[in-house]
Amino acid sequence: MRSIRFFASTLGILLAASLAHAATLSGTVTNKTTGKPAAGDSVVLVDVQAGMAEVAKATTNASGHYSLNAPGSGPYLIRVTHQGAGYFIAAPQNGGPGDIPVYDVAAKVQGVRIEADVVEVEADNGQLKIDERFFVHNTSSPPITQWSQHSFSIVLPSEAVITDTGAQRPGGLPTSTKLDPDGPAGHYSFNFPIQPDQGDKDTIFQIGYTLPYSGSYTFHSHVTLPADNFAVLLPKSMTFTAGSGPQFQSVQEDPNVQTFLIRNAQPSQDIAFTVSGNGAIPRDQQGQQGNSGQVANGQPGGGIGAPINTPDPLSKYKWWILGGLALILAAAAAFLLRKPEGAVQPAGATGASAAMPAYTPTATVPGGLPAAKNAALLSALKEELFSLESEKLSGTIQPEEYATVKAALETVLKRALNRK
Repeated sequence: MRSIRFFASTLGILLAASLAHAATLSGTVTNKTTGKPAAGDSVVLVDVQAGMAEVAKATTNASGHYSLNAPGSGPYLIRVTHQGAGYFIAAPQNGGPGDIPVYDVAAKVQGVRIEADVVEVEADNGQLKIDERFFVHNTSSPPITQWSQHSFSIVLPSEAVITDTGAQRPGGLPTSTKLDPDGPAGHYSFNFPIQPDQGDKDTIFQIGYTLPYSGSYTFHSHVTLPADNFAVLLPKSMTFTAGSGPQFQSVQEDPNVQTFLIRNAQPSQDIAFTVSGNGAIPRDQQGQQGNSGQVANGQPGGGIGAPINTPDPLSKYKWWILGGLALILAAAAAFLLRKPEGAVQPAGATGASAAMPAYTPTATVPGGLPAAKNAALLSALKEELFSLESEKLSGTIQPEEYATVKAALETVLKRALNRK
C-alpha cells in the first residue's frame, strides 16, 4: 500500500479526541517467496507517539499467525522480521486483520537491475554539487529480497565528499541509510534491502556529494548493474560535452533544464562527459512544463520506452529528478528498517557480515516530548503532501482520492502548526 494511504490513515488517528481501550491485534504473516505461512518470525508492536517504543512482542506460529495486545489507542505500527529484513504495516483499526507479506532474503538475486541512474549537476563558488538517484527494480521470480552488507554498489569520483544519503523501499518511507566504503577510492555500497517491486514501485537510492571545481570537470561514471537509462541534468547556464564511449542524446524535458540521456548503459562502459560553467537549476519553475501525466507507452512502470524525440521521456521520474528536494529522512522509517537484535543472517549471503550495522535515523522522537513529536509529525506531513502532489502530476491517483487525502492531510497539518 502506498505510503500516502498509510499516513493518511495513521495520521487520521491523531485527530481522535478520546482514547480507545486496549485491543488485541492479530494477523497472518505469509512468505511470498514460498507461498507458505512464515513460522517463527518475530512480530513487534511499535508505539509511534512514545518514541517508537516496542510495546508488545509475539512470534508467529506454524500457521504464520500472531497476536499482540495493544496497551492503548496508538497509533501503532506492526513490524515483522523475516531472515533479518523488516516489513511493516500500520496497525489495523476496528478489529481488521493485520496480514503482512514477507520475502526470503539472499545476498544476490536474479532480476535486480537499474531502471534509471539520474545525475543532477550544479556549480557555484568553486564547487560542484551533485545529487544522484538510482531507481532499482527487483523483478525476481519467485520474489526474493536482495540484502547484504553490499546490497547495492555505486562508484563515485575518488575526490567526492559525501553530504547525504538516503533510500526508499517500494511504496515505503524515505530514510537515512548506511553507506560503506567498498574497495578502491570512490567505491561504496548501500546496506539496504532491495525488496521485490510493488507494482510499478521500485527501490530508490539517493546520494548527494560535492567535488572541487575550477570551472570545468570531466566525469568518468560507471553503473554497477545494467541500467535502462543513464541521465544527466544541469542548468541552461552550464555547458555539457559528451566524451568517448556511449553516446548521449539531448532530451527536451524542460525549457529551464538540459537533459542528456544514454540508454542501455552497461557496467563495462566508461560513461564520460564534461561540464563547465556555473549555475543552479531553477527550482520554482520545475515540474510545470510539458508534463502530460503520461508514462512510457501509456503504461505505468514500463520504463522509458518512448522514442527519444517524443515529449517527456523522463516523466516517470520528474518529481524525483526535477523536484529539487532531497529525501526527507523519516525517523520512524529508519527505526523500522534497522536490523533487530538477534536477526538471522540472510540466506545465501556470501562475504557479508553476520551482524549488519543498524540503520541510524537522522532524528529521534523522545517519548513524552510534545515538541519533538510535533516536529516528527510535521516532517511526515511534508513528505506525504509532496508525494500526493507527485502522484497528481503523474496521473497515478484519481481526482476523488486526491481531494479526500489532501483534505485529511491539510486538516492534520493545520492542527500541528497550531501546536507549534
